Amino acid sequence: MTVGVLLMTYGAPHGDADLPRYLAAVRGGRPAPDELVDEMRRRYGLIGGSPLVRITRAQARAVEERLGEGYAAASGMRFSEPSIADAARDLVARGATHLTGVVLSPQWSPMLMGGYVRALESVAGELGVGWSAAEAWHRERAFIESLAELVREAEAGDAAVIFTAHSLPRRVFQSEPGYVAQLRETADLVAPHVPLAPDGWSWAYQSAGHTQEEWLRPDLKELFPEIATSGRHEVLVVPVQFVSDHLEVLYDLDVAAADEARVAGLRYRRIAMPNVRSSFIRALAAIARSATPASARATSPRTASASPSPR
Repeated sequence: MTVGVLLMTYGAPHGDADLPRYLAAVRGGRPAPDELVDEMRRRYGLIGGSPLVRITRAQARAVEERLGEGYAAASGMRFSEPSIADAARDLVARGATHLTGVVLSPQWSPMLMGGYVRALESVAGELGVGWSAAEAWHRERAFIESLAELVREAEAGDAAVIFTAHSLPRRVFQSEPGYVAQLRETADLVAPHVPLAPDGWSWAYQSAGHTQEEWLRPDLKELFPEIATSGRHEVLVVPVQFVSDHLEVLYDLDVAAADEARVAGLRYRRIAMPNVRSSFIRALAAIARSATPASARATSPRTASASPSPR
């Protein structure tokens, strides 16, 4: 019996020529205005293109190695190649009789992440195999420890520590307040492991869309002037929602936010992303095991004695 672990995330355009198609897919099939295409082309150009697909493939290889015999793993993208359907077909071709999906966002929103599960359910039905999916895994002990490890290694010192997550339109928050609560809870769980005192860090949102509707605040850049006037000289940003380097990290944080911090007279740093760090891969493996029904779980010598990590 083989369990196919499918790591699912957003995706990224495959170069300039693919950008209009990718943006239209993200927008539900609506073509992106030329000015949006141009702006996104500028951003991707500044970061040398998104490494998200490459990193997610590497994460899948590492998870498969970590889980051992009886497991296979692959990566599937919602808006680019390799698609979730193609990745699932590949896993079944390799012998998977059950597909376990893990959305690479620790917090869970049915509105924002439901599309991944529907894609997984559809292809599993087409292939005639069972399926299951992890939902919120922001409390997974190994994940919290991995994130805290990254914060410790960044050596905050006297820097103002700011935990961040992708902003949302207020209407999304009003329909799913539990999702935002999970974002804040992640920071609350990580801080004592660093350790950071309850008043030793702050919270902000990043990557708000340029639309007329209201987005959640405070925005990260709004905190910089106050930090500077308080006598602090440095900020350390800790994203709690992202697990790989991609546009919202490499541009929104490392370019746009860093520029705003310098304008305010602050030195800017952020922690490294989990990417293929061994402690994070250990967390993903634990999440995959926990999300797989016992009846479908692989029973190789290496995995038979393994029990799901406490959540």
